[in-house]
Amino acid sequence: MAIQIGAKPDSGFDDPIGMLTDCHRRIEHFLEILCLVAERASSRVLTGEETAAVQASLEYFRAGGQRHNADEEQSLFPRLRAACGNEDSAEISGLEHDHQDASALHAGVEDLYELWIKSGRLNERDQEKLSSMTKQLQELYKQHIQLEEQVIFRRAAKVLDAETIAAMGREFRARRE
Repeated sequence: MAIQIGAKPDSGFDDPIGMLTDCHRRIEHFLEILCLVAERASSRVLTGEETAAVQASLEYFRAGGQRHNADEEQSLFPRLRAACGNEDSAEISGLEHDHQDASALHAGVEDLYELWIKSGRLNERDQEKLSSMTKQLQELYKQHIQLEEQVIFRRAAKVLDAETIAAMGREFRARRE
């Protein structure tokens, strides 16, 4: 993503909850690209700019999206379960299920975009399928991100001590090395 003058800098490993929130903004950005291209380029060959934007978005979800899920599922969620007991269990299980649903949708979106890029066009059925899948992803992420940012991340900031948060940051760093 481009750097914006005056924008808040991304959080670092000393603020893993902030890193997760920053990642949500990137998820929204790259998903918006996938949705817009599916909508606006329907029934035609993608431009070079559209192809590059789609490929960058797909790569983000392939790498960054998977790291984000691991950060939550391996570092944050187990610690929240330990700190809060059953209080968060159903919500966290729902979020983990969302990750699985999103992964399946991403695989389908990626296959269709790769077909579009390779063949130059999508047939009407595949175009409708791509549009539907990107909209489903957008709705899934909207609800998922809202729950995480308004409930889960706030709760984590309250119940996890500084040592636990520092350990999470070290785990996030290790996933990126």
